[in-house]
This record gives sequence, structure tokens and C-alpha cells, in this order.
Amino acid sequence: MQTATPARRKATRPRADALRNRERIVTAAREMFVEFGPDVPLDEIARRAGVGNATVYRNFPDRDSLVREVVCSVIDRTVHAAEQALAETGDAFAALERIAHAAADERISALCPMVSSTFDQNHPDLEAARQRFEELVGEVMDRAKTAGQLRPDVGVGDLMVAVAQLSRPPAGTACPSADRFVHRHLQLFLDGLRAPARSVLPGAAVTMEDLRRP
Repeated sequence: MQTATPARRKATRPRADALRNRERIVTAAREMFVEFGPDVPLDEIARRAGVGNATVYRNFPDRDSLVREVVCSVIDRTVHAAEQALAETGDAFAALERIAHAAADERISALCPMVSSTFDQNHPDLEAARQRFEELVGEVMDRAKTAGQLRPDVGVGDLMVAVAQLSRPPAGTACPSADRFVHRHLQLFLDGLRAPARSVLPGAAVTMEDLRRP
């Protein structure tokens, strides 16, 4: 007598509506973190996302997990923009410009401070996203330098400091008003990165390690 072999159960996948709800929560959280900071009530995030409070807590059991997801998603989208630029044009400096403008659109200046103020900087998800980003930006910059497009005395840290500063509204200025000038001024900065350099910069090229030092 043969014993029937039980059918193997397929791994359950999140339903499409569940994935959409998660994406809407992350999008709403990103917008509200930029507008109000990381302490915005989760109930308000749920309201903007158009979901119930229980849906937010089912996806993100605490505030830190939601903030971390927002920061990682921003990094991932910026990396995707750079990879797409390289695939489309093969032009390293064009990819560098795409990175800078994409990071400004993602409001890196508003989101990055949350990394050090609200949760563990060494969380594996954050470490992995950050490493992908830094390696790709470093690779793009190295390729641009090799091609004679980028001045040799700048580092990844120089780029990120400039993007953060240029995409942050001046004190006392309404965000919508300042937003009109972000990409214009960012492009002025990027043009200044082109080789050959027209001046000697003080100090050494800034790395991401330099930025993380207290």
C-alpha cells in the first residue's frame, strides 16, 4: 500500500493590494517626514496614505522600522537612477548628474539626519543600502575621473554635502519657493566639478567616512 506524498505548499506571497498599501505608507511617510520631521504621528501618516492604523502597524511595528524603510527606499531609488543612466548613455558624468538630481528630488537633506537621530545606524538593511549607494557613486566618480570628465580632487562626501546643502531650503524660506531653484543651483555646482579644474580646492577630497566621524 502506497502512502500518498503530501503536496508541497507554495510559499505565500504578499497580495498585490498588500504591497500597494505598503508602498502608499512609505510614500506618505517620506512626504510627511520631509514636511514635519520624523516625529509626525503615525495616525497622520495612515490618514495621508489612505489606510487604517492597523495596516500601518501590521507593516511597521514601530516608528524606527518605518523610518528605516523610508531611508532605504530613498537610497534604492537613487541607486536605480544612477544604474539607469549608465545603462542608457554609458556617460559617467551624465550618471553622476542623474545621481545628484535624483538625490535632491528624494529630499536627501531632510531624510539623512534621521539615520543618526532615530535608529541604529548599523542595522543590516541600512548598512546594505548605504553600501550599494556609496560603492556605485564611487564607481561612477572613478569612471568620470578616468574619462577626464571629473576633476580629481573631489570625493563622494563632497558630492553628498553639496546635494544636501543645495536641496535644503534657507532658513525662513517657504519650501515650495526654494524648490524652484534647487536643480538650477545644483547644476551650477555640478558644472564646477568638470575637468579641467579651474582652481585648487583647500583640504583633501571628502569621503563618506569623513562625514561619519564625530
